[in-house]
Amino acid sequence: MRRLILWLLVALFLVGDVGATYVLFTSRYPGANDFASRWAGARAFWRDGLSPYSDEATRQIQLLIYGRPIAPEEEQEFDPGPFAYPFYTVFLLLPLVWLPYAWAEAIWLVVLQVCLFAGLLLTLRFHGWRPPPWLLGCTAIWSFLFYPDVRALILGQFSLFVFALVTLSLWALKTERDIVAGLCLVLSTVKPQMVFLLIPLLLLWWAVRERRWLFSASFLSGAILLVGASWLAEPAWMADFLRQVARYTSYTAIGSPIWIITHLVFPALGVWGEVALSGLAVAFLVGAVWWAFQQWEVRAFEWAVGVCLIVTNLVAVRTATTNYVVLLLPLVMTFRALQRGRAGTWLVLLVEIVLLVGLWVLFLTTVVGKFEHPVVYLPLPLGLLAVFVLARRWLVAEG
Repeated sequence: MRRLILWLLVALFLVGDVGATYVLFTSRYPGANDFASRWAGARAFWRDGLSPYSDEATRQIQLLIYGRPIAPEEEQEFDPGPFAYPFYTVFLLLPLVWLPYAWAEAIWLVVLQVCLFAGLLLTLRFHGWRPPPWLLGCTAIWSFLFYPDVRALILGQFSLFVFALVTLSLWALKTERDIVAGLCLVLSTVKPQMVFLLIPLLLLWWAVRERRWLFSASFLSGAILLVGASWLAEPAWMADFLRQVARYTSYTAIGSPIWIITHLVFPALGVWGEVALSGLAVAFLVGAVWWAFQQWEVRAFEWAVGVCLIVTNLVAVRTATTNYVVLLLPLVMTFRALQRGRAGTWLVLLVEIVLLVGLWVLFLTTVVGKFEHPVVYLPLPLGLLAVFVLARRWLVAEG
């Protein structure tokens, strides 16, 4: 009975949150442009029978965001906003396309808030970090003020949805809920650039090394179901999706952090420097996974996952600071290790404050018009990479 009352209170709170978000924000200041592109594309399919990748669907997206179509010569100034996601995204958004955008946006923003909170709690469980209640509360507040997380919420980014799915999959694997783990991992491919290295790591570790065949079977079955349903609904979706992805770099000014280093910080390195550094990062990841494979310790697996997520954000052809929400996983592992020392809880709080203030100050002092300066992309993944390389034994130590 208590649990039922608790769930009813949570449901009432979320309904109130949706209503407040609509009244105070989305009805007055429509935004969340990243969500708008996917929502309008899905609406064009379900309501108008159009491919979400079609020129007409893109025109509808631009009308929603800008109030007018965007000319080709304006694409460097205005994101043309094509759908540019796997087709099965339209299945996820089906319940929302029948609502006015302001209501759909309000519901989606609350869903993302739940994803962030749930993802944080699952991350704590995955790493076995048990901070005292006051630090847990501070960490929860910090996560809702942390620069990448706030930016993801403002833009309505699917990265928060993917973060929740990734953490749920990792937690499910550790608690032997293999079907849940496989299905969540499949759904996380809605943003493939965030999980393209994590998927082979998890399949190798749990399916091949641990012989958890139910996990791999549920992943493959879910993938076949999503891709098959997409082909039945829109047979040409894969070619259209790849065509939009290929155009992505033509209207995005910033590539991966390694691209920033080799083209903007040290431009003499150029393309070959980018290829070399990306290759070194991936080679390090392979070596890290191989080392972890030989340890037979859960902390080694957690460390390998952290390295994988860091390297993914460093080498992805196009990343975004909103994708850094998944770096809460290696951050929490670092917090857990910090807490072991004397005055460890206060040290964790200090690090959270430095990260919170530092990234916001960096953004605010370098922002150019509506765009982040490329330097904002560098400190978090590079700093975490240094920690995970230099302090491996400290991170994986028990206690």
